[in-house]
Amino acid sequence: MSEELPIKKKTGNKPKVPVDIAVPHICVGRDKKPVNPKEVYQLAALGCKNTEICDWIGIDQNTLSYNFATELIKGRENLRQSLRQAQIKVALGGNATMLIWLGKNILGQSDNPTDADIDMILPWEHAIDGKV
Repeated sequence: MSEELPIKKKTGNKPKVPVDIAVPHICVGRDKKPVNPKEVYQLAALGCKNTEICDWIGIDQNTLSYNFATELIKGRENLRQSLRQAQIKVALGGNATMLIWLGKNILGQSDNPTDADIDMILPWEHAIDGKV
């Protein structure tokens, strides 16, 4: 009679590592709290204020602005560019209100144009004895 060898099941002894730990963190503040710069960038790109980002991450505002100024600037610029692209797409799709708004804000157009020459005195010639 042949003996069957027991089948070894994979038990998964590998420790499960959260995905966040693979991303490099920066330890900031007095308590050396690990903060992911990419998370700061993403929150800034969503339009979060510094106070909201600090509350979410759990750090002081001075710590945030000192250590992550680049991420805050780039994230907010990304937001502005995305909004501008969306506005232009809507305007070019035929939205007259958006076309007017973009014309005023980006192109400097106005409903009431003002010209530098408007304040100048007009050259009038007076008629003397019916002659000009």
